[in-house]
Amino acid sequence: MPQNEAETEEKLDPWIAKFLQHLASDKGASIYTQRNYRHALFRLMAWFKTERKTTPDWKSLRRDDFRDFLRFLGRSNLSRAVIQLQFSALRTFYKFLIRNGVASASPIKNLSLPKREKRLPKFLTVPQLLDLLKAPAAELKKEAEKKKEEVDVTRYFRDAAILEVIYSCGLRISELCQLCAGDIDWPEQLVRVRGKGKKERMVPIGAPALEAIRSYWKLRKYSPNSGMPVFLSGIKKISPLSPRIVQLRLKKYLASAGLDPGLTPHKLRHSYATHLLDAGADLRSVQELLGHAHLVTTQVYTHLSTERLKKAYDNAHPRA
Repeated sequence: MPQNEAETEEKLDPWIAKFLQHLASDKGASIYTQRNYRHALFRLMAWFKTERKTTPDWKSLRRDDFRDFLRFLGRSNLSRAVIQLQFSALRTFYKFLIRNGVASASPIKNLSLPKREKRLPKFLTVPQLLDLLKAPAAELKKEAEKKKEEVDVTRYFRDAAILEVIYSCGLRISELCQLCAGDIDWPEQLVRVRGKGKKERMVPIGAPALEAIRSYWKLRKYSPNSGMPVFLSGIKKISPLSPRIVQLRLKKYLASAGLDPGLTPHKLRHSYATHLLDAGADLRSVQELLGHAHLVTTQVYTHLSTERLKKAYDNAHPRA
């Protein structure tokens, strides 16, 4: 949906505007959750406008209304994951409406949805990740040899530190961009991470990641106080890193390392979890390190590790 249309829909429905504000300020939802929920609500609004020639009256909607909407989504060739996300947004929205006395019950409760396809998360192997971690230095060397003008060395040192920290701590991209200097406990090698829903957790950070941060700060002549960001977006301004910069720089280094440039920063988090489990870490510890609210979210990585074990068995065992 175009941005101007989305803004129009938001102005038409004050409860959607209040809900989105609630997500951002009270719930501390990530920019991705806010974006996905916004799109989900606007998709429903657009459907109502087209099919019913009106806007939804939230307190009077019934389950059959959402069954009709579900059938529409099914005919739109959307994936099951997108449909699940659509209704996850609507469920959360109705909880908000009920708390605010707008609706007395949720018409979506117990609505049968198509089961989500089971897909194992992609991840990089340990050798692949080591190649990725070396990519900023390799790219810097290439740039220095190719260009006559002075190269921005600081950017490559920053990027090397970013990759080290994501992999060392298993951070979400939003958590990385929110890191402040005061969040790092240098003597204890721990990092305070602000996760989803404003939940905080302490995560170990490895010596190579800490050294990469030191090198970046030293080169940039940056001595931040506790409230200042660990990573900066540019050379001159003291402004925090944006997720978009991380995405674009990662794409560059994946290509440089001969890896799939379509892999997202979240795949480094998948790699972190998989490598921990492969090395013998217990599931509960990995759950806490990742900041997952429910163990079932973490269990997908055990399936991934099991698949690798089965392949190793099939390839190696004489009676497989």
